[in-house]
Amino acid sequence: MLRPRIIPFLTISKGLLVKTTKFRHPKYIGDPLNVIRIFNEKQVDELIIADISATPNRLGPDYTLLSAIASECRMPLAYCGGITTPDEVEKVIQLGFEKIGISTALHSNPSLIEQSASRVGSQSIVSVIDVKKAALSGRHQVFTHSATKNTGLTPLQAASLAQECGAGEILLSSIDRDGTLAGYDHNLISSLADNLRLPLSVLGGCGSLQDIIDIFSRFGLIGCVASSLFIFKGKHKAVLPQYPAEDVKIKLLATYASRTIIV
Repeated sequence: MLRPRIIPFLTISKGLLVKTTKFRHPKYIGDPLNVIRIFNEKQVDELIIADISATPNRLGPDYTLLSAIASECRMPLAYCGGITTPDEVEKVIQLGFEKIGISTALHSNPSLIEQSASRVGSQSIVSVIDVKKAALSGRHQVFTHSATKNTGLTPLQAASLAQECGAGEILLSSIDRDGTLAGYDHNLISSLADNLRLPLSVLGGCGSLQDIIDIFSRFGLIGCVASSLFIFKGKHKAVLPQYPAEDVKIKLLATYASRTIIV
């Protein structure tokens, strides 16, 4: 049975751990394997790894690095970045990853989701929808290629397409909130949460545990995903991977069980 999860999100570029702000200016922050070892000790629910250098540079998955990550990691793993064929999906799953995130290919080759789901199961296919407000219209639209290409689709249109193609989960990512610690975009989330059958996880802007409580209590979502919150410490953003202790996490998840939907 699906349950709410609190999920760290790690961004890699050319094999190095980096952090972006609004999908720009990647800053080197360390070795991904070292951070994974720390998350192992903290008994993280699940971990998402995204290679932001893959699609823009037309690169496939770095199987050597992914193999090392899977060997080191003791928690469920998801991978996003540069996936273009069902064979690549299957190979990454065989390395030890439970889920594959598909973003750009949803728009360039929607059949990839259906073909991949038929091989590894819909539960292993996550449609990653990166959203920001378009400069001209001011409306939320879906972007690909590290937020450089506007697909012209609304978040709901993209999510509906992914749902029809056989994805098992949606990861909704706010480009405008990435790295800002300004809190999740509730209006954006509401546009999907009220209109989808698929489990929905959200990413972008989480700056405190209270932000997670607010999401669970309002939406009852399956996954709260965060990057900066679990990587940086203090106002100077020292790199210090962290995660809620078990007793704290139990209290956070209790808000899901007793949630009141806000209209």
